[in-house]
Amino acid sequence: MPTALVTGATGCVGSALVLRLAGDGFHVRILRRATSDTGILGGVTTEEFVGDICDDAALRRAAEGCDVVFHTAALVSFARGVRDEQRRVNVLGTRSVVRACLAAGVPTLVHTSSVTTVGFPSPGEFADEDTPVDRRHAEGYKLTKILAEDEVQEGVVRGLRGVIVNPSVIMGERDIRFHAGQLIRDVKKGRIPFTIDGGMNIVYAGDVAKGMLLAAEKGRTGERYILGGENLTHREILMTTARLVHGRKPIFKLPLPLLRTLGRVVESVSGILGITPLLTADLAAIGGRYNWYSSDKAVRELGYSARSFDATVLATYRWYHENGYL
Repeated sequence: MPTALVTGATGCVGSALVLRLAGDGFHVRILRRATSDTGILGGVTTEEFVGDICDDAALRRAAEGCDVVFHTAALVSFARGVRDEQRRVNVLGTRSVVRACLAAGVPTLVHTSSVTTVGFPSPGEFADEDTPVDRRHAEGYKLTKILAEDEVQEGVVRGLRGVIVNPSVIMGERDIRFHAGQLIRDVKKGRIPFTIDGGMNIVYAGDVAKGMLLAAEKGRTGERYILGGENLTHREILMTTARLVHGRKPIFKLPLPLLRTLGRVVESVSGILGITPLLTADLAAIGGRYNWYSSDKAVRELGYSARSFDATVLATYRWYHENGYL
């Protein structure tokens, strides 16, 4: 029975991955913080190691004897107030995972990055793994994910078989931190009366988990693979979601300059109140872009496939409804 270690197992992607690994006959280990609630895993049997993502000793113990390590742990936020902790978790944490894999002789590391490390596509086009990113203007979450990839590539230079996957915006069951899933709750309650120019790519968490296993099996060392779903405009996303969850459709389009002003105001007020901002200046700054991506490389080399946006929304909505998260 192969053994796999998953970091970030109580997150949306990590939990989807744990369930898939268990179903595929893996002995699953997880590294979790002492305060993490594993109830989200639904009773799946795992071997637990308690420790921080930067705890080299705990990581080494957890990685010892593993056939593959899946690193999904990350602090996903576009708020400026968490940047120091974000760098610690996303960059230094990845460095610790790489060191542990090398020290324990782990055959394969699959690192979960993000499409934020890929450059923005030209108007009317899709970005791919070779679209250059401008590091000079990268900051916050984007910068930490770029630097985390650098840590993996450094491990590759030192002999590690490291493969990187770059999911787009992830939606799925067990997203109790409400990243993309917040869209469903907001549309259901009529909290988004407007739409904006631009668009994005949304992928189902279960498809990302499937893609990660394919990357472990077939991915080329040091390569990146975009794991995406459908490319849609923001209007299409909101209108489709409203139809599927019986929510409220947007009724007007918000000009981008007003969105950016709103992002600065909301983030500032949220900081004063000590709450997580629903909109930040960084998010508003990229709001009008068509952040569309091609998964052709993953399809061609890994055999990756993704379900429709409709199926993704419905699966997430049903789980929220059944578990009382609406």
